[in-house]
Amino acid sequence: MAEKELNSVVTHIIQVSPTMRIIRVKPETGDFPEFVAGQYISLALPAEAPRVPDAEPEEKEYKPGQMIRRMYSIASSSVSKEYLEFYITIVRSGALTPRIFALNIGDRIQLGKRTSGMFTLDEVPDGMNIILIATGTGVAPYISMVRSNALQKSLEKLAVIHGAANSWDLGYYSELTLIESLSSKFNYIPTILKPEKEPAGWHGDTRLIQDMWKQGVIEKKWGFKPTPENAHIFLCGNPDMTSSMLEILNEEGFVQHTRRQPGQVHIESW
Repeated sequence: MAEKELNSVVTHIIQVSPTMRIIRVKPETGDFPEFVAGQYISLALPAEAPRVPDAEPEEKEYKPGQMIRRMYSIASSSVSKEYLEFYITIVRSGALTPRIFALNIGDRIQLGKRTSGMFTLDEVPDGMNIILIATGTGVAPYISMVRSNALQKSLEKLAVIHGAANSWDLGYYSELTLIESLSSKFNYIPTILKPEKEPAGWHGDTRLIQDMWKQGVIEKKWGFKPTPENAHIFLCGNPDMTSSMLEILNEEGFVQHTRRQPGQVHIESW
């Protein structure tokens, strides 16, 4: 039964770092689910799927044939129908990621039929500046936004702030740096926390995202301060970062956006 539920094929695997991987998946039928950049969808594998050799013991036992399912943000363009891309970090004691990291090109996986989430630019009024803040693989929905239509929207400025432990964990560094060189609207601001481990050195930022914000990193780039009147801010990644940033932004007058209460801070919780 589980084999029949595997409806998609892994077409590309890009090893970003020892713990991070970009995978591309294509439905076998060629039927791609419709989605808006920033949304997520489920990936699943059966319990009997192999795990990577260095995986830690699982905390839970699964029955043979049971599908292990998790939601992942889509990183690919919403207008392209070639594949769906995901940026995934392995949790060696986890249930699904040790199985995903054991996959090879041509292996089958289950792709969900429906996408979900309101973490999209559709929630932002025209003419606003947009700041997309992430740690680790939390940058994935922003890649989809930039690849889809973010720079075609009626906006003034768009910035991506991405924090990671090391430079090799900045999975889309080259792509975002290239886009910055081509668009006067766009800024890419990476930061790493362990520059002492960089074999070739690191000349970029090494501050926590919260400290960067307090010290006016966007104001220095744009020449004006982001305010609730001129900017919307997206947060995705480490819960400590998102909660700290929300507290800082609340003090500056920003309000979290919810279905019941429109605001300027959009959060994707892990």
